[in-house]
Formats: sequence, C-alpha cells, structure tokens
Amino acid sequence: MIMKAKPKFSPGQLLSTPGALEAMNEAQQSPMDFVGRHVYGDWGDVCEEDQQTNEEALEHGLRLLSSYRTTEGVKLWVITEADRSATIILLPEEY
Repeated sequence: MIMKAKPKFSPGQLLSTPGALEAMNEAQQSPMDFVGRHVYGDWGDVCEEDQQTNEEALEHGLRLLSSYRTTEGVKLWVITEADRSATIILLPEEY
C-alpha cells in the first residue's frame, strides 16, 4: 500500500513581502516551493530546538516558523499565524 503524506495544517491566506517576492523572482522560484515544504512540516534551516517548537505549535495551535534559502542563497522565512489564518513569506530583515 502506498501512503501519501498529507499537509500538517492549512496555511490560510498566502502573503509575501516585496523583498521576498523579488528574491523568489530572481531565483526563478515560486512561493509554493517554500509554502509547500512548510505545510508538510519540512521546517528548513532551523535548529533542532526550533523544529521541536514547531512540532509542539502544531499540537497547541501556536505560530509556525520555517527558514529556507532560494537557489540564489537568499534567506526567506515562512511564518504561519497561530490561528492559521495567514502565512507570509518574508526576508528576515523585513520582520
């Protein structure tokens, strides 16, 4: 039997800052390249403690944070609000 993974949560409304959009465009990547990983629980380049925090946040309805790099090496954060109403992609300096 083949099991397909399911998203761990709904991202809500998808948003992006201008800087993150520019970085993704320059890397010729889609926002879904990052949001897709995020909703399936691939937290990207976060430490083990932050990974654990995200796993606990899934259980307790808290904010989720992932960190990724574009193919051009630009760091992006993907943050989902605690109420799962919205997910935003941004550069760390835009936080």
